[in-house]
Amino acid sequence: MTDRKLVVDLRGRLIETLSDFWDAVTEPCGLPEWFGRNLDAWSDTIETRGISEAIDSHDILIVHVDQRGLFDGNRREASVLAGTFDGDQNRLVLHGLA
Repeated sequence: MTDRKLVVDLRGRLIETLSDFWDAVTEPCGLPEWFGRNLDAWSDTIETRGISEAIDSHDILIVHVDQRGLFDGNRREASVLAGTFDGDQNRLVLHGLA
């Protein structure tokens, strides 16, 4: 049996803030209008499930981002956000710029 993967590819999209990240993942992850747009709500959504049908219908969530803006390596918010991904069931993949 193959794990079903939800892949959200945000490469090429400049994400400067957590708000930009929420804007970018809302549609592909099927986040409801009432979604809290904070790290606790995101953690609950990807770890506990039960908030997004799109995420819940997949075994694995993979989000690809460029290593710039929020993810340039210096921002505490990005580090905390990355910590919400467990690296197994939920992965944040940083891609260096060419």
